[in-house]
Amino acid sequence: MKKISQLLENNKNWSESTKEADPEFFNRLSERQKPEYLWIGCSDSRVPANQIVGLIPGDIFVHRNVANLVVHTDFNCLSVLQYAVDVLKVKHVIVCGHYGCGGVDAALGDQQFGLIDNWLGHIKDIAYKHREELSVLNADEKSARMCELNVMEQADNVRRSNIVKDAIARGQSVNVHSWIYSLRNGRVKVLANSDEPEITQ
Repeated sequence: MKKISQLLENNKNWSESTKEADPEFFNRLSERQKPEYLWIGCSDSRVPANQIVGLIPGDIFVHRNVANLVVHTDFNCLSVLQYAVDVLKVKHVIVCGHYGCGGVDAALGDQQFGLIDNWLGHIKDIAYKHREELSVLNADEKSARMCELNVMEQADNVRRSNIVKDAIARGQSVNVHSWIYSLRNGRVKVLANSDEPEITQ
């Protein structure tokens, strides 16, 4: 494991190399943020929002939590959503999950993990809702499909929020996208309830 001092050295090197490549980069970045995208993703360290879609700092507003949930009583997530939609005027909200999500797999099992069990209960509800579809799948298929179903449910939660409903009512353009990321090949798949045609990349 790298020491904290190494992280600070990495930061120094990154800052210097960035300024060398673009002397005005940090000046532009410090003036204001004007992203068109809000990313709601999983906290998993293997799923970095900016890198996956090739954007630089300032181009995407990010909220992450375990299993990329959008819960109607989660004021942290809702505050981010409201700020992104009402203040930053983002045009796209991307809910992005990933295959092999530990939160989803934990919710599918019977083991208890403590406090997080309350959070994972939201995923258990989705699994129960789709129990017939999931019952005919093997373990790997069930995990993958549940990751997809979870993303689509959370995207629908974004659409059902008063924040997005109010924005649309006042004529603001807000598109909600359901994406899932593969750790095996680094590619994003667009899911069926996304605000764009379903495509498999």
